[in-house]
Amino acid sequence: MTPTRYATSAIAAHWLVAVLIFIAFPLGVYMHDLPLSPQKLQLFSYHKWIGMTVLLLFLPRLLVRLFVAVPPTLPAPAWQLKVAELTHVLLYVLVFAVPLSGWLMSSAKGFQVVYLGLLPLPDLVSKNAELGGLLKAVHQTLNLALFGLVGLHIAAAAKHHVIDRDATLRRMSPFGK
Repeated sequence: MTPTRYATSAIAAHWLVAVLIFIAFPLGVYMHDLPLSPQKLQLFSYHKWIGMTVLLLFLPRLLVRLFVAVPPTLPAPAWQLKVAELTHVLLYVLVFAVPLSGWLMSSAKGFQVVYLGLLPLPDLVSKNAELGGLLKAVHQTLNLALFGLVGLHIAAAAKHHVIDRDATLRRMSPFGK
């Protein structure tokens, strides 16, 4: 039987990752220009914990997407379907690449990631100031790309809900059937 809604696991993963991104992005922007202080270091830790949680959720989320039946695509112009497909692929790539680039940057800058303050994660690269600076630029650029795609994703969902009045948004809603 073809589902009319996404699976509960897919809905939960979607919204959990969305909430984490909506916390991590403004936190990253806010803490960036703070003067060095214990508060800034704590905010960096929170930011890293959120990023590592997103990275940890990536594989189960991808597996759910690949192996759990999804509702059929609703009718739309071919170009919109292609843009939607490309946007979703890029969102998955960036949801993986943004936290990974942050972990790589932390490693290169000589700051080990300690998940939840309890579990030291291995450095992915050796300490290297030049590489750290490059990875900082990569991390910032990927974040801006993710921010732009998330905005496009939200705008498309709103367009489907308000203008098209179709079930696109309701199929991913965590509230009811």
